[in-house]
Amino acid sequence: MYVLYSVLAGLAILPLYLYLRNPYIFKEIAYMVTVMQIGSRMANYKKRKPFYSILDRFLEKAAAHPHKPFIVFEETSYSYRDADKQSNRVARVLSGLAKVKEGDTVALFLANEPFYVWAWLGLAKLGCTAALLNNNIRSKSLLHCFSCCDAKVLVAGAELQVAVEEVLPTLREQGVRVFILNDDCDTEGMESLCDKIQQASDQPLSPQLRGNINIKSPALYIYTSGTTGRPKAAVISYERMLLSSFIMVLIGVQADDIVYVTLPLYHSSGFLMGLCATIERGATVALRRKFSASQFWKDCTKYNVTVIQYIGETMRYLCNTPMGDQDKDHRVRLALGNGIRADTWAEFLQRFGDIRIYEIYGSTEGNVSFVNYLGKVGAVGKENMFIKVTGGYSLIRYDTEKEEPVRNSRGFCIEVPRGETGLLVAKISERTPFSGYAKSKQQTERKKLGDVFVKGDRYFNTGDLLKIDHKGFIYFQDRIGDTFRWKGENVATTEVADHLLLVDCVLEANVYGVKVPGHEGRIGMAAIKLKENMAFDSSALYEHVKSYLPSYARPRFIRIQDSLSVTGTYKQMKVQLAEEGFNPAIIKDPMFFLDNNQGYVPMTQEIFGFLSDGGIWL
Repeated sequence: MYVLYSVLAGLAILPLYLYLRNPYIFKEIAYMVTVMQIGSRMANYKKRKPFYSILDRFLEKAAAHPHKPFIVFEETSYSYRDADKQSNRVARVLSGLAKVKEGDTVALFLANEPFYVWAWLGLAKLGCTAALLNNNIRSKSLLHCFSCCDAKVLVAGAELQVAVEEVLPTLREQGVRVFILNDDCDTEGMESLCDKIQQASDQPLSPQLRGNINIKSPALYIYTSGTTGRPKAAVISYERMLLSSFIMVLIGVQADDIVYVTLPLYHSSGFLMGLCATIERGATVALRRKFSASQFWKDCTKYNVTVIQYIGETMRYLCNTPMGDQDKDHRVRLALGNGIRADTWAEFLQRFGDIRIYEIYGSTEGNVSFVNYLGKVGAVGKENMFIKVTGGYSLIRYDTEKEEPVRNSRGFCIEVPRGETGLLVAKISERTPFSGYAKSKQQTERKKLGDVFVKGDRYFNTGDLLKIDHKGFIYFQDRIGDTFRWKGENVATTEVADHLLLVDCVLEANVYGVKVPGHEGRIGMAAIKLKENMAFDSSALYEHVKSYLPSYARPRFIRIQDSLSVTGTYKQMKVQLAEEGFNPAIIKDPMFFLDNNQGYVPMTQEIFGFLSDGGIWL
């Protein structure tokens, strides 16, 4: 009996012992149980014949709760049945008029609006892949993104007609059918779409139209700058869509929640973790055309929002709005997103109330992700034994000057110890695949690292520097390579530099991101070398970037140098330039600042002071 009592006493105090050793142990166990449940569901979905997709999940919800609000947009509410019928109409028009069929790709060039959802659902019913074009891109960038995915049809919003007309001759040469969301269209080579959809039947389509699609088939192309070069079409399989949709399960979203989506649907955050994850839960999306800090909480109250999405910049904008008595007068209980700074995080909670923030880490094409399920301010996740064993990721030592991983005498990478910053890499395997980019084998291979720890292994290079502290909390530190992040968008420095070289006075251009006090991410700066015997033409440069680059990609600072520094292999050096920043007291080279009202004006100490103190809105 004494032994029995001893065992029982030991079991009784075991939870206390575990808690004292690790105060997060029970939350970690609960999280791991949820992850395993999701894994079990995913395994069952993979076994189903025919295969099960997020479209099937939507159709189940539409059948079970046809009248439940699915999309709330401005003053109109659309039920699950409404969305089902509207998507049937879109599918019938595109299949009948444009001859779109299973396996084809259709590019969507649209702003946030319900039709975006109808179009995607309609294409999914036909077994087609939807290419989600960034509606800010123009000219050559638009043609590049369009050609990446081999699309035969382009569907564009009415407000984007002028942008499409700029590239219409090339699209016509390629035999592309172009549809505009209007009731009529007089432009040769374009066809109206709304009038035809209104006349189409809303009856269900045969599942046989998508009978050959499987869980590995491409469902979407979502464009990302990654860490190298121009935008690339990341291949999102049906399997990846399902996995991404489970994020709302992880954070506790229920069917009666209302999710506020202000992020663009052409992004993986808005589309996969916003729209698709809401469908998985059978919840409601309150959709807005674009984020507005002044209208954010008004909308949350108006639509009874309970879950919000964010990026770091949107949280800062909200904290910068004038304080009011009604800051906590809302029903929001959960926030999901990435990129929020620790100081903004704390300020947001203090001002707007007890909202559980779930900061996440991941990338559109990547095979590794983290969720800060413990609410630790500033962290993007928490490492535990289960995640470490199943994740297959590591932080390796990285040389920022040589821009490559550090390898030991045997040629293998070196894992950094706890508390040290390293490059995040994730093993590529059947369970953690990397699908790469459409029509870009070279770019796909550039994102892979070989012989990392053993001969022949392959890892996905995230291009991100992270740190894991001694308690296991994971922190994002910085981004490497040819991309910086500003206003929630990845900006490819190579592409911006290519545009600058089109200006007559510019001979060479080196684009990079610099930090600005009080702002997340890095803002664009360019060091340029002028052509011989030519002066800096600020007006020409301003008109060019205004015409061909979205606002977030336009260099806000120009630094004119006699020569641009390069490495021994003639790679442009960015690290030192980025560290030097834009302080006229330190930098003696001529510099210019992009004033939104006046174009590029000489950079002064006074402007620097305003920027440092937050006196100029960027």
